[in-house]
Amino acid sequence: MSIWEYANPKRFMDWTAPVMRVAFAVAAACLAIGLIWGFFFTPEEARQGSTVKIIYLHVPSALMAINAWFMMLVASLIWLVRRHHVSALAARAAAPVGLAMTVIALITGAIWGSPMWGTYWAWDPRLTSFLILFLFYLGYIALWAAIEDADTAADLTSVLCLVGSVFAILSRYAVNFWNQGLHQGASLSLDKEENVANVFYIPLLVCIAGFVALFLALVLLRTRTEIRVRRTQALLARAQRA
Repeated sequence: MSIWEYANPKRFMDWTAPVMRVAFAVAAACLAIGLIWGFFFTPEEARQGSTVKIIYLHVPSALMAINAWFMMLVASLIWLVRRHHVSALAARAAAPVGLAMTVIALITGAIWGSPMWGTYWAWDPRLTSFLILFLFYLGYIALWAAIEDADTAADLTSVLCLVGSVFAILSRYAVNFWNQGLHQGASLSLDKEENVANVFYIPLLVCIAGFVALFLALVLLRTRTEIRVRRTQALLARAQRA
């Protein structure tokens, strides 16, 4: 069986229903454990005090904000190459979720950064590129809403997604590109010396797992809704012609 058969709307609706339920359950469990563990059972950090505990919201949301755009990029490329409607709908469904993650990351980053930098905002390379990514999310959602023809909207938003991927990459690696930025280095790294201490690291991983599962569940839920909306529109158009 070809993997593309799973992109058939009927098959997609069948296999995603149980996956979505499991993803919601995993998200609820991981977020409850990770956030309670992180906020109530980890010590204060020597320099940042209790402010550092916002890491359990900021890092996972920032990670998902960037990776949500990459997921949209992959889905958009599949649409452009294979013309699978479900992939275009999945990209559209992921955009509001990614936008919400970006907003959470920007707000928590400002709260976290204020005691360290003396300001809620600085035109740091990573912060600036992340803000631009936020604007691309808004533009992507607005473009889908502005164009009536679904295929044309999918084509144009896919091109916009390709352009926006540059800023998604900059958001992830700006600290490496411009060492003079205020933003700290990565909290998670293949280099163990760059990771946060284990007392913070383990609950952080649990929170990240929760955010990943939540993102998956929400995207599946929204994609299933988009498919139902598309079916309803097709039925209404058929009824009007009749």
